[in-house]
Amino acid sequence: MGGDTFAALPPVPVTLVIGGERLDLTPLKVGDVPAFARALQPVVASLSASPDWLALLAEHGEAVIDAVAIASRRPPEWVTNLALDDAVRLAEAVFEVNADFFIQRVLPSLTEAATRVSQTLRARIPGAM
Repeated sequence: MGGDTFAALPPVPVTLVIGGERLDLTPLKVGDVPAFARALQPVVASLSASPDWLALLAEHGEAVIDAVAIASRRPPEWVTNLALDDAVRLAEAVFEVNADFFIQRVLPSLTEAATRVSQTLRARIPGAM
């Protein structure tokens, strides 16, 4: 067997109790990705390795709620009715469980966008950057 023997094992869920419910969070499934990516689109520019969830909720509340609902496999209404500390804990857990998705898909998109903006600014404004 090759060195990827453990890669074939299913992911171990991150289990937490949120809003009185036990959640077993696992990484996104292929079918979750389109809706999750659409929900995250307005938030992507504000994401970082250590997101400020309160700021994200203040600026992009509906998008964050939709993304967290999709990733936690709960209805958006359920996420909306969570206490703020539970919502932040859930968002952090979703981010942690899907770290590979963010690292492989979201961060490269941010880097590409930043590069394009930088190149555009340099082309339009002599001496910029």
